[in-house]
Amino acid sequence: MRKVAAIKSWVDDYDAVVKAVEDLRLMPEFVEAGLTTEAEMDAQYTHTTDLIEKLELRNMLRSEEDKMGAIMDINAGAGGTEALDWASMLLRMYTRWCDAHGYKYRMMDYQAGDEVGVKSCTLEIEGEYAYGYLKSENGVHRMVRLSPFNANNKRQTTFASVFVSPAVDDTIEIKINPADCEWDTYRSSGAGGQNVNKVETAVRLRYHGKDPDTGEPVEFLIENMETRSQLMNRENAMRILRSKLYQREMEKRRATQQALEATKKRIEWGSQIRSYVFDDRRVKDHRTGYQTSNVEAVMDGDIDPFIKEYLMQFGGQ
Repeated sequence: MRKVAAIKSWVDDYDAVVKAVEDLRLMPEFVEAGLTTEAEMDAQYTHTTDLIEKLELRNMLRSEEDKMGAIMDINAGAGGTEALDWASMLLRMYTRWCDAHGYKYRMMDYQAGDEVGVKSCTLEIEGEYAYGYLKSENGVHRMVRLSPFNANNKRQTTFASVFVSPAVDDTIEIKINPADCEWDTYRSSGAGGQNVNKVETAVRLRYHGKDPDTGEPVEFLIENMETRSQLMNRENAMRILRSKLYQREMEKRRATQQALEATKKRIEWGSQIRSYVFDDRRVKDHRTGYQTSNVEAVMDGDIDPFIKEYLMQFGGQ
């Protein structure tokens, strides 16, 4: 059902783009006939390009975890009170972004600063593709401004780190293709009475499947002779197989999480991914080179251009 819903979502978005393009194609004739205005045509053009960009960005989010919600950790770094304030400013920036995009969020952990701001916090963001978009924010964020906490109002540099990981669903779907299962029966040995020894109630399951993500072969050999019923032993063998496949999937997810953890950077000078220079009115992403002079808009949550540029350049990384 999840795959069906995902495909339907793609089809719906594509149909919306096709309709918008067709409406835009007819607009010049309508303007000429006086049925609509040039301003309405401009608005339709903006709407159409927005839909195309949205679909284009979504096409960059192809890994399984991209579709998930997100867990975001924000930690104040070097800079004392200024750093605590900076961490709270980043928290506000991301919650404003969530509000603008219809993502629900809740605070899972919050360590307030001694005087102002926040030492660290953990935010859970619910919604499809939240992780795919926000993974671009992983790293150290550097702020430079005339500090209101400095008695001499001197220019001060401070840091905070942002770490985003996928909010993995506790339920893991385990699908077993019957064609991948080879069954044998045999007489069980040991205690159990006459029926156990004379009737082939024990089962042997040979599983020859493939990893759905990598295509690598996955093989298990399971034997079960728990009961006097061959049917129940088959059910038990399948239960054991599901457990083994579940454990394998959990190990894959742990490996993915460890790889994400390895991307964490120390909160210090030289490791920043983005600089926010308030008095020079400049926000620059050091990975993509994208920058803007509208610092206020960025701090109000307008980070889509940064996300878009990151995804366009780095895609599924």
